[in-house]
Amino acid sequence: MLAWLNNHIEIVVAILSAIIAVFGALVSRNETRKQQSLQMENLRHSIDSQSLAWGNACIDTLNRAAMFARTRQHQANDQSFFQQRVNMLLALSSLVERGRLFFPNIDPQSKGVEKEGAYRGSRPPILDALMFAYYEVEALTRQGGPTADNSAEFIEDCRRLLVSELQAHLDPRRRDTVVDRYDDQRLDQRGDAIERSNALLSTLKSRRPGINLGERKETLQ
Repeated sequence: MLAWLNNHIEIVVAILSAIIAVFGALVSRNETRKQQSLQMENLRHSIDSQSLAWGNACIDTLNRAAMFARTRQHQANDQSFFQQRVNMLLALSSLVERGRLFFPNIDPQSKGVEKEGAYRGSRPPILDALMFAYYEVEALTRQGGPTADNSAEFIEDCRRLLVSELQAHLDPRRRDTVVDRYDDQRLDQRGDAIERSNALLSTLKSRRPGINLGERKETLQ
């Protein structure tokens, strides 16, 4: 045996080298997968952190909007009321636009193909919640009105929808990929949120029968 090894040393070395190379390749491949998994998890953590910060800002703004609606009759004068309402509308509109970075429109090929890319399709329910609150705040007057007595409750319902959708988006048990986990969600999986969003829309239309949603959707959807 020793004599055979001495006579075929080059073959033995070649075989051992091949075995070592294969083993090294397997180790390297496994390490690469670990690094890719870590990078993906870091990316997901970054996206979740940013969307959570956005969600916190939404919750704060909707809470302020509800309190503004609840106490509007106690404003000192119309000028102060109108200025606060403008500030609230600006905050809500900004949050909708920022939210598009995390929650793109649904089915962009189905409607609005003539618009800019971010505005094609239909808003997801989480952004609907902000827009419906926007419409309600826009319709508020300091003296109230026939449908204004429960404006705060309506805005709070919008907030609850947003919180529920944000919680689903951040759930670590979700199996969707990091980037498209919300937009590629099957329609039947988001059906409940869409039904709640449609219910809020119906309530808004019945509360504010003169509101022009069609024009708003052209610019803000």
